[in-house]
Amino acid sequence: MYLYDDYDRALVHERVAQFRDQVARRLEGELSEEEFLPLRLQNGLYLQKHAYMLRVAIPYGTLSATQLRTLALIARRYDRGYGHFTTRQNIQFNWIELAQTPDILQHLAEVDMHAIQTSGNCVRNITTEAFAGVAADEIIDPRPLAEILRQWSTVNPEFLFLPRKFKIALCSSLEDRAAIRMHDIGFYVYRGADGEMLLRVMVGGGLGRTPILSQPIREALPWRHLLSYVEAVLRVYNRHGRRDNKYKARIKILVKALGIEAFAEEVEREWQQIKDGPAELTDAEYQRVARSFRAPEYESLGSVDLAFGTQLASDPAFARWVEHNVRPHKVPGYASVVLSTKPGAAAPPGDVYAAQMDAVADWSERFGFAEIRIAHEQNLVLPDVRKRDLHALWQLAREAGLATPNVGLLSDVIACPGGDYCSLANAKSIPVAQAIQKRFEDLDYLHDIGEISLNISGCMNACGHHHIGILGVDKNGSEWYQVTLGGAQGRDAALGKVIGPSFDAADIPEVIEKVVGTYLAYRESEERFVDTLERIGLEPFKECVYRQRAVPA
Repeated sequence: MYLYDDYDRALVHERVAQFRDQVARRLEGELSEEEFLPLRLQNGLYLQKHAYMLRVAIPYGTLSATQLRTLALIARRYDRGYGHFTTRQNIQFNWIELAQTPDILQHLAEVDMHAIQTSGNCVRNITTEAFAGVAADEIIDPRPLAEILRQWSTVNPEFLFLPRKFKIALCSSLEDRAAIRMHDIGFYVYRGADGEMLLRVMVGGGLGRTPILSQPIREALPWRHLLSYVEAVLRVYNRHGRRDNKYKARIKILVKALGIEAFAEEVEREWQQIKDGPAELTDAEYQRVARSFRAPEYESLGSVDLAFGTQLASDPAFARWVEHNVRPHKVPGYASVVLSTKPGAAAPPGDVYAAQMDAVADWSERFGFAEIRIAHEQNLVLPDVRKRDLHALWQLAREAGLATPNVGLLSDVIACPGGDYCSLANAKSIPVAQAIQKRFEDLDYLHDIGEISLNISGCMNACGHHHIGILGVDKNGSEWYQVTLGGAQGRDAALGKVIGPSFDAADIPEVIEKVVGTYLAYRESEERFVDTLERIGLEPFKECVYRQRAVPA
């Protein structure tokens, strides 16, 4: 993983000192809340319903064991003993006292972490998939390019005051696990016929109030032009993006208004003026960064492990966990392990306690190379585990509550903090998620249902990517929930469609049960939910869900 240099450390420590002074002035009354607002947002500090929330960046979802232990320390000392991992590879602490914020940022700075640009109208945390560098289906490790983008975009003065927040994701696997089509810019990294690293550039994606999937504007962009092309896109957006209405300020609205062809032409004209300038990347610069992502010293283990096979055959519970929570690795004898943060009603999705963080840090050192990843689905990943160690790891993870064998199943719910914390939310997310998980806590039934995803958002901002699931809406001061079907991320990304009038929170578990029941009644062989839905359409689901139900006006 990337190690900060002297420039990185100087920037982060100077920002901590600056914010410590700003917090002191706010507490002494020298700064009003209106004056303090942009200053705290620049440091990832939000004022929520009950307390301040601090959002910490985890660039491209990679943590060291030392960094995870620091997050555990912050959770234990300054919060209520836990942190919440988000869909964009950040962690949020929901119960922060303002006076303690500079000390928290100092702890982060000491382990090369920060909260810079996790809020505000700027380029946010650069993301990629949790299995980057180790995935069996990976073409090129995208993390060096992600790190180059991180360095270039951090406190870049030209792009600190964009019309709205701006999100970038990269992917270079046969399966898109970074949801790149749901970002303002998404890059697919691949190799050309001559082996050169090339980029497919897609722009204008985003969820929220107006969900839109990104569209390609450039094919076969040479990697050397990564920064100059992003700069051209951002300049066009900065120039033409709306600033009079924040609901229409995202780049997706600009692309839709201009049309993808006109937007691409505008970007091309801008890019032609700057593409051969100082932003052009060199081999030396790429290699400087890429050295931090060289593969660790893997053992020569071979692809067959007799002891592992025996453990699978003799322990059905272990075999079930391996089936759902273990992923193929590019190196024979190794695997990547997904530690589920979704134990059901016992804890909200994405919440991890300090003791669990410490345990995961220990396991990353014992079973891997002291590295942890954060997945888009809010789970934790140990990327490099020897297959012969999987059984021992599973036993420890089960004791710690991190081994629920439900990755990719219905109870692997993605959810934002919702109305329990967020001042923007229309409705609660966590109680609804837990009610559904309780209804579907029978693991045998879950495995019979098969691959199906459920996402929940408490408002139109779509932090939980509700377009494949449930959206909380406000009806005259009451909390109601719309249900959408048909959404998907990945190479076949799609936006879900609302099936009809909204439901009261108490009805949601039964509604989901009816949706699942309809799927099971109509599916053919091992057909996935999305395939069944595409084949039969929405009507059978709507008819089942709304049968014998009084529809509210």
